[in-house]
Amino acid sequence: MGWLRLVYVALAFLAVTAVLLPPHLFALWLDHPLARRIPRLWHRLMCPVLGLKVTMRGAPHSNGPLMLISNHVSWLDIIALGSVADVAFIAKSEVKDWPVFGQLARWQRSIFVERSQRRSTGKQVNAITARLERGEIVVLFAEGTTSDGNRVLEFKSSLLGVARQAGEDAHAGVVLQPVSIAYNRIQGLPMGRRHRFLAAWPGDVELLPHLLTVLREGAIDVEICFGNPSEVSDARSRKVVSRALRDEVETMLAEALRR
Repeated sequence: MGWLRLVYVALAFLAVTAVLLPPHLFALWLDHPLARRIPRLWHRLMCPVLGLKVTMRGAPHSNGPLMLISNHVSWLDIIALGSVADVAFIAKSEVKDWPVFGQLARWQRSIFVERSQRRSTGKQVNAITARLERGEIVVLFAEGTTSDGNRVLEFKSSLLGVARQAGEDAHAGVVLQPVSIAYNRIQGLPMGRRHRFLAAWPGDVELLPHLLTVLREGAIDVEICFGNPSEVSDARSRKVVSRALRDEVETMLAEALRR
């Protein structure tokens, strides 16, 4: 049954992508707002195909440009978050060279950043600023890597610094909103700490085996919680803001896992 499910997922992926890709590429060429909305439809259609059930608590801030500051557990985060809002992801530059995932990221107009090259910081700030000024919702996975899903890693204040600078440059009342992503059930049963590896994709786990495991298992529940928004122009230091956002994400994650 596992291999039959893999065949089903592959065929469904090809069918959904084949139908939505031509109008999406046309919208990209025209720079039409549909270029933001079609990826959300793709993610929403792929959730049931993958067996991913998304529950949302709260909602994205709706007044003005928004940056979501989230924990990062798995490649599934992209599908889950992308299904509930029209978002653009900030991703490390290596992602664009990944097979399949890299091409999908480029089609969704992800913002690729070179974390190891400080000389490119200004260019990255400008890219994020441009998206915010267009009213797009930008997602930053502030840990800079994936975790085991049971905890929140320290936020990279340098990443948040780039994000805040972009928000300040946008001059448009940009809002930072913390988000937690929690994987809490599989096949309808509570996951527990020891079984969260079925959804989580920590940095030392190979992508392909994890991908195949998730596709064979299916029926994974994920809860996305949206916290309290705050103005990006907050006068507090970068590290203080980073700690405050992390604390709120950690609190929301703990509550979601307890549920």
